[in-house]
Amino acid sequence: MKSLLLAAALAVSAASPALSADPILGKWRAPGGGIVEVSTCGGEYCATVITGQHKGKAVGRMSGSAGNYTGQVTDPRDDRTYSGSASVSATQLELTGCALKVFCKTQVWVRI
Repeated sequence: MKSLLLAAALAVSAASPALSADPILGKWRAPGGGIVEVSTCGGEYCATVITGQHKGKAVGRMSGSAGNYTGQVTDPRDDRTYSGSASVSATQLELTGCALKVFCKTQVWVRI
């Protein structure tokens, strides 16, 4: 019984750093099939395309925590930047970009 409790405690402590990471961090598949990686940058979160036609392009810079973020998103097809927001669930990131806070488009990215 002691060894089972010890093994459980070790498993929880080993998982703690991963659980404390912000939910937006990681790799996401965008609707067009490209992979976007979100990482920390200067106290914010930066999104960069890492595969496909737009590889290497920055597509977002946001701040926030606990699954809710605001900032800017950039369309890699035309390099236009919009005000944006994002919310993260366990496996999905819902990203919204708006022009003039009226014309908005939302995409759902899937964690990979």
